[in-house]
Amino acid sequence: MARGFLNYRSGRLYPDLASVLPVLPANPSKEVRSNQLSSIRIAIIMSCAHGLNDAYASFVPPLLPRIMDDLGLSIAMAATLAVSFSIASALPQPLFGYLADRKGRRILAVAGPLISGVFVASIGFAGSFWMLVLLLTLGGLGSAAFHPPGASYAVRISEGKGGGARYSVFSFGGSVGFAVGPLAAVGLVQWRGMEGLWLAMLPVVILMPIFFFGLPSGRAEVAQKSAPPSLRIVLKHLAGPLGLIFGISATMAFVQRTFLTMEPIIVAHSGGSETLGAVALSVYLGAQAFGTVAGGLLADRVNRASLLVHLCLWALPAHLLAIWLGPQTGLGLVATGVAGFLAMATLPPIVVMAQEMIPGAAAVSSGIVMGLAWATGSIGVLGTGVLADSIGPQLATLVSMPIILIAILLSLHPALRQGRVDSAAGI
Repeated sequence: MARGFLNYRSGRLYPDLASVLPVLPANPSKEVRSNQLSSIRIAIIMSCAHGLNDAYASFVPPLLPRIMDDLGLSIAMAATLAVSFSIASALPQPLFGYLADRKGRRILAVAGPLISGVFVASIGFAGSFWMLVLLLTLGGLGSAAFHPPGASYAVRISEGKGGGARYSVFSFGGSVGFAVGPLAAVGLVQWRGMEGLWLAMLPVVILMPIFFFGLPSGRAEVAQKSAPPSLRIVLKHLAGPLGLIFGISATMAFVQRTFLTMEPIIVAHSGGSETLGAVALSVYLGAQAFGTVAGGLLADRVNRASLLVHLCLWALPAHLLAIWLGPQTGLGLVATGVAGFLAMATLPPIVVMAQEMIPGAAAVSSGIVMGLAWATGSIGVLGTGVLADSIGPQLATLVSMPIILIAILLSLHPALRQGRVDSAAGI
């Protein structure tokens, strides 16, 4: 029945204003403020969770020389340990991204760091190579479960412009965790021995339940969301521009994983201490924290394909110089920091471009360009490890770095310059 006021003289029905005007919140400013506080809370939680998750991911490389001595491992076997974690933390990410898009993000975003922390902190109890592989693989799966929903929470592509800046906050937390992890692991092991590494799981065991209740359940979001694109549609995207982004990400992942795995071994072979190796990694990873912020801010302001070209172009000489000079000199540490900054600055534009290509499946696209690409790049580290047993770790790492040229060529592909760019500005 129509609602309104009847004019008895004209016989005309005038609608009730309440039935035609939009319903406004009683206190608009209060609702806006509440939404802003909710966004800030989520950003802080996800940044902290990312920091904890990635801190555990960086525990293993600085401890590799000690593990090699304790178990009598070759460089190739030590590289296998690092690659086991890298592949397990990367390869399943598209699957976890699909589950996050279909079932909700909260459980995976919280359970992932918890699983990773518990198993990685337990490697001190491993008495054999294969037990280490098992624990690191299980820890890697936890990290894989976290990253797609974490990146989806962070970018929130449906909110439009600013995704690069939002992702940079999330990535900054992970990079800080990466930087702190090597020093924390070495410090704890020097204090309590490898068996005391289990103490490192306490922060994540305490904080993750708190984070769970601080995140939205996502049930309403999942109910309103359309089904993620089919595998056929995803593969079609991979055959186009998304495949180019995948290739850039995989190449830069190989470069970073190779540096992180081999640098402590190079330091040990040159007579440096375990602490110096951890310092080198912390400088590299600490600079990456600032690289993610810069990359995210620039991704919202300039042509992203051009940004990737410049970042990759300068990353090559920076890595070569860092490996050649080593962390024993001040210039070597500066080069190490610059290399880390440039390498990680590529990630925000990569993730934002991928999510814009498949906007209905932000977690899936993140899983492809982070997880699947990282796993692909990590496999190549095995080749560097085998080569290092033959020609030495420093030379093997040096000859691996020119692969960055592939990322530069892919970034120059015309298809990437036809995609959406939030700003018309260019480099």
